[in-house]
Amino acid sequence: MRSVGSSRCLEGCVLAILAVVPLLGAVLGAAPTTPEARAVRFLSREVPAWPGENHCFSCHNNGDAARALYEARRLGLAVPPESLAETTAWLSRPSDWDHNGGDGPFSDKRLARVAFASALATATRTGAITDRRPMHEAAARLARDQAEDGSWQSDGDDAPGSPAAYGRALATYLARELLEASNPSRFWDAIARADGWLARREIAATADAAIALMSTRRSVDRRRSAIKWLARAQSDDGGWGPYAASPPEPFDTALALLGLARCRDRSEEVRQMIARGRGFLIAGQQEDGSWPETTRPAGGSSYAQRISTAGWATLALLATSRIDRP
Repeated sequence: MRSVGSSRCLEGCVLAILAVVPLLGAVLGAAPTTPEARAVRFLSREVPAWPGENHCFSCHNNGDAARALYEARRLGLAVPPESLAETTAWLSRPSDWDHNGGDGPFSDKRLARVAFASALATATRTGAITDRRPMHEAAARLARDQAEDGSWQSDGDDAPGSPAAYGRALATYLARELLEASNPSRFWDAIARADGWLARREIAATADAAIALMSTRRSVDRRRSAIKWLARAQSDDGGWGPYAASPPEPFDTALALLGLARCRDRSEEVRQMIARGRGFLIAGQQEDGSWPETTRPAGGSSYAQRISTAGWATLALLATSRIDRP
């Protein structure tokens, strides 16, 4: 028969081992356990990799992906300071954005200004950048890019847009949000013209419905129409494609979730849509924490679209992490 002393000794050893296991996991770099944490770990490696290897900054790494890291850090997820150090310094210098070097697929200056300005707005909102002067400068530059009809155009505009190329509707929404965050009184005319352009746009794609829900100036009828459109367009496995009959893609699903997350009156229908959309993104997340890139047409291969897809998907998971269930 085992003595009481030996039993207590054994119990003490077990408790000691259990106490050490988490520490060992941290020391050995145990893999994050949540989809959000896995995505953040992936982006924390990729965001600083581009300027380090290419000696310039990109819309995908230092724009879309960086936005996700700023938001993740605000929510308390572990983001190494060095992952955002160079990006934060770059975003603080809007006057340099047009002289980034390179003439690759992301040499569209208007698109780059929108992407970097959106990242700058997130960095400012989350406290990573406390000086608001860079945002005011970026807003002034963006306002000069606005078209007569109130939208922001870019090279090769396409109706649904893509993770790194946006399309006119998403670019207009992001630019408009930056102007309002900077100085709504100074840019009221530009904001009003952007609101008018967005309000006149027919809800015919996932991006249109999502933007209708994300926009701060939206009518009740347009919001209801957007929710109904997304309810009809959601696939059996929970995702959304660019159009109602399109196969689901991570980017379009992320946009839909970001829109639904902005619904103030989250009905059971909306909550279920969010839960199923999250399920689609989580099921499609790859082992390294990223997602297959959303490309137009589908099935293409693009590092830029892959990184931007991961950025948008991460933002969507972060925005819905606490509202996918009643």
